Amino acid sequence: MRIGIFADTYPPFINGVSTSITMLRSALMKMGHEVFVVTVNPDSMHYVFDEDEHIIRLPGIPVGIYDYRLTGIYPIKAINKVKEWNLDIIHSHTEFGVGMFARIMAKQLDIPIVHTYHTMYEDYVYYITKGHFDAASKKIVEYLTKFFCDKTVTELIVPTKKAYDLFKQKYEYDRNIHIVPTGIDVERFYIENNDAKVTASLRRKYGLKKDDFVILTVGRLALEKNVSFLINNHKKLVQKYPNCKLLIVGDGPDADTYKELALKNGIASSVIFTGKIPYDEIPKYYQLGTIFTTASNTETQGLTPLEAMAASIPVIALDDDAFRDVVIDDLNGILFSNDKEYQKAVEKMITDKKLYKRMCDQARINAEAHSSKYYAEKVLDVYNKAILNSGSASGDRTFGTRMKDVIKKGLHGE
Repeated sequence: MRIGIFADTYPPFINGVSTSITMLRSALMKMGHEVFVVTVNPDSMHYVFDEDEHIIRLPGIPVGIYDYRLTGIYPIKAINKVKEWNLDIIHSHTEFGVGMFARIMAKQLDIPIVHTYHTMYEDYVYYITKGHFDAASKKIVEYLTKFFCDKTVTELIVPTKKAYDLFKQKYEYDRNIHIVPTGIDVERFYIENNDAKVTASLRRKYGLKKDDFVILTVGRLALEKNVSFLINNHKKLVQKYPNCKLLIVGDGPDADTYKELALKNGIASSVIFTGKIPYDEIPKYYQLGTIFTTASNTETQGLTPLEAMAASIPVIALDDDAFRDVVIDDLNGILFSNDKEYQKAVEKMITDKKLYKRMCDQARINAEAHSSKYYAEKVLDVYNKAILNSGSASGDRTFGTRMKDVIKKGLHGE
C-alpha cells in the first residue's frame, strides 16, 4: 500500500504526536508498505523535499505558541509531488494547516482519508484567548473539530475512550469511531537495550546517588502538564524521605516558572531539570527513574507512561481516562485523584519493596501489548475499511463554503 501521512509536527520537532507518527511510519515500512510524509518546515518559510526519505516540508509560519509552526501555503511543487506518489490512502494527523492540505489533496485526487484525532483542543483555548471570550472560542473549536473530523474524512481514529466519549457524548458524532491506542517502539526502552555505562554516567551528571529514589516525569514544561502539582507535593515527600529526587526531563515555556517554584518551596537541590533532550536520547533517561509520574489532565492518550513501563518502571498517574487503559491500579502502577493519594502512592512504592518489584515486572509485560507492530496492524485495518467506504464523506458543496458555514455557526453558538 502507498500511504501518505500528513502532519503539522514531525521530527526534529518532538512531542507526543510527532513520536507516534514516527513510530507508525517505521512499523508500516517494516511491514512492506511505502510511506510518504507531508509536514511543516520547522526552520523557515521554504518548501523542501527530501527525495531519499520521501518527505515534503511545507513553508512553516510561526504561530506564537511554543515553537510550533503551521502552514496555509501549498506550493504547486508540493501538489505535483503528491500526485506523483499515486497514494492509496491519506492519513491526516491534524485538523488545520497540513491537515487542510490533506483534505484538499484527498478531494482533488479522490483518495480516501483517515484522520487521527490527537488533541483535546478545548483544553488549549486559553493559549489563544488569554481568558477572553473562552465560551465562544470553545464553541468555535467544537464546531471546527466536528467539521474536520466528520464532514471531511472517510474514517476517524481516536486513541482512547476519553476521546471517543468526547465525540459520541458531547459532539454527538454518529459515524464510525475506531479506538486505536497509539503504540510505541517498546524495544527502545528495554533495560537490556540501554548501556549501563551510559546510565551510570548520566546519574553522575545529575548528582543521583545509588540509594536515591528518583521520581521521573518526561514531557513539555507547560501549564497544562500540571508539573506544579508534582513540585508542590515533592516538598512534603522530601521532608519525610530526604533521598527522594524529582527528575524533570524536557523543556517548555513554563520551565522558568517551575524552577522558581522549586526554589520557593526550598527544594531546588532535590528537583532536577534536564532541559531539552533529543528524541534519540530519551530512552536513556528512563533508565534513571525509580518510578514515573504524571499529573496532566489534558492528554488524549499519554505515551510517556507506556515508555516508562517498557523500561520496567511503575507509573503513578492522575486518575484520568487518558491513563486508565494503560495504568492498572495496583498491578503496574497506582492512580491518584488528589495530593494525599499521590503522596500515599509514592510512599507505598518507597516502603513496599515486594510490591514495587512486582509492579516493575508487570509494567514491562503490559507495555509489550502496545508495540508499534500491533498499532500498525490496527491502523491498517482502518485503512482497508476507508478504501472500501471511500466516497462516503464527499459532498456537493465546496470545502471552502462548508468551512465558512461551520465558523458562522460557532460564532453564533448554534
